[in-house]
Amino acid sequence: MRPIRAVIFDFHATLVDQGDADAWLDRAVARAGAGADLGDADRAAIARRLDDIWMHARDIDPESTRDLAAQHHRDVFHGVMIGHAPDELRHALYDVMLELWVAYEEAPGVLMELRRRGIRTCVLSNVGVDIRPVMEREGLTADAVVLSCEVGVVKPDPRIFQEALDALGVVADETLMVGDQWRDDAAASTLGIRSLILPRTRGRHHGLDIALRLAD
Repeated sequence: MRPIRAVIFDFHATLVDQGDADAWLDRAVARAGAGADLGDADRAAIARRLDDIWMHARDIDPESTRDLAAQHHRDVFHGVMIGHAPDELRHALYDVMLELWVAYEEAPGVLMELRRRGIRTCVLSNVGVDIRPVMEREGLTADAVVLSCEVGVVKPDPRIFQEALDALGVVADETLMVGDQWRDDAAASTLGIRSLILPRTRGRHHGLDIALRLAD
């Protein structure tokens, strides 16, 4: 096996967590105003829905077309939440969504250490909005950023992984892919990219240090 010269990271649920659903709901209620007051049972039901919002999105958008355009991304979110939250609150939930995304505690250090070792890094994300402001806010620095909404193709299509390889100037067998979804991120292996799947974790740590050990 050739030494690893580059690591590609998924973003959501790999480098950042979407945050606590109750905190997300509190932020949205404050944004929407008093008209969004809810009973305890309603709040609990909405929080449960939010906690797995993007898994629910697969039910109505199995091909992840929401990650090709900002408006469709918003529309799919509302489609998942219609009937579960009032209109005003739904809009507020989407508007504050990225404010709640927070980096896992080890993520900035792992990216920094890889780059210190001379290993190039890329953030590769199926996402319908620009995540660079979140990266900047959370101290996540990479050599390249490849977003589905900008390149016009979504994982698991091999072409998006090739976009990442090209952006980094490396080849597949000297690259590691780190993600949280086997059917999306592990598709990198179709190009010969070694793949590490770390399923979503709850809390502030995600075990990303293993990428450093694999890169040794």
